[in-house]
Amino acid sequence: MAPPEQWPGADGEPVSCREKLKMLAENHAEAAQTLRDVFEDAILMGVDEAAMRRILTELVQSLPSPRKGAGA
Repeated sequence: MAPPEQWPGADGEPVSCREKLKMLAENHAEAAQTLRDVFEDAILMGVDEAAMRRILTELVQSLPSPRKGAGA
């Protein structure tokens, strides 16, 4: 799972700072590995694959924004 070619910024422009791009790529790789492990474990323990995909999608959708409460 490769990271996106561009990371869209809040202003609509792609993020261009090399250090930020490096951190985003590292975070993407780490998250992808963790999600892969969680997904595989669930399937091997008998969880329905489609249900697990839905559960993981709902988990991401429910993440609170770090900007809420900060005026965003």
